[in-house]
Amino acid sequence: MNDTPDRTAAANSRTGRPAAMSDRLSQAMSQLAAAGALIVIFVVLSLASPAFLTADNLFNIGVQTAVTAIIAIGMTMVIITGGIDLSVGSVAALAGVFGALLMSRLGFDPVLAIVGGTAVGALAGLVNGLLVTWAHMAPFIATLGMMSVARGVVYIATGAVAVFGLPNSFRLLGQGQIGVFPIPILALAAIAVAVHIVLTRTRLGRYSYAIGSNPEAAVLSGIRVRTALTSTYMISGALAGFGGMMAASRVNSGQPNFGIGLELDVIAAAVIGGASLFGGQGTVFGTLIGAFMMALIRNGSVLLNINTFYQSVIIGVVIWIAVYWDQFRRRRLEAGSGGR
Repeated sequence: MNDTPDRTAAANSRTGRPAAMSDRLSQAMSQLAAAGALIVIFVVLSLASPAFLTADNLFNIGVQTAVTAIIAIGMTMVIITGGIDLSVGSVAALAGVFGALLMSRLGFDPVLAIVGGTAVGALAGLVNGLLVTWAHMAPFIATLGMMSVARGVVYIATGAVAVFGLPNSFRLLGQGQIGVFPIPILALAAIAVAVHIVLTRTRLGRYSYAIGSNPEAAVLSGIRVRTALTSTYMISGALAGFGGMMAASRVNSGQPNFGIGLELDVIAAAVIGGASLFGGQGTVFGTLIGAFMMALIRNGSVLLNINTFYQSVIIGVVIWIAVYWDQFRRRRLEAGSGGR
């Protein structure tokens, strides 16, 4: 006898269709709040510093934010499933150094080196996904281990010395322009659109939200949870690898120390943009808002001669507020669903 309809019904009853509508409304409110805060910061900085609202400065903000935002988009996919990836900074450094070594020592074409670096990131993501799904490690532990392994491999391969001697054509990825638009911004836009389509128009996207909202219901619904989770970690790793190659291109060298602490910025961008650390919520648009909000805070601090250490304090407080707001929303949703 086929019991699939019964499983689906059970899953739907657990997930809760009315609750799903409330989740979407709550997520939209979070994104509107983040967008409003971004606009306020933009207006305040425009009034506070005449150098802020210039084409050069705004393009510079976009270029500087591109790497963080690209990696944060991959992190968002993982967070939606209820996981976390603490290895993205180290994986980005590993990919950048690997691509640089391909060019400097083996004479690879920059395009092939970029593909190679991205592939290394995807491989690291695959290992993370397998550790989570097949070894049943908590995402925090699995990716924390990868963070250490990837950083160690980088230092072993380079002796903690930067890799130079890269072709000038490699600079195009991080410094080039097509018309008046910097290539990093165009790459960010293309990746954002692609991942948005994945999250909203494909099975992987629907499965990711389902897994993050209720893993047990996802299993009962017949979702291949292991495959979906492994795929999201691979995408996160690939985007970290590509971001690492873009960062290497900006300085035309492989930097072993790149990405230390980057995972905090990436997670913050996703959370500020409305992604829930409990899983089931998050969008590409919200993550972009979070990434650019942090970029504006840092850029404005430089223009206004605010001590660099205060930037970390401000961003830390913003993260507290975002996480508290997420918990507050969750409590209200649970209270509302309990009253029905």
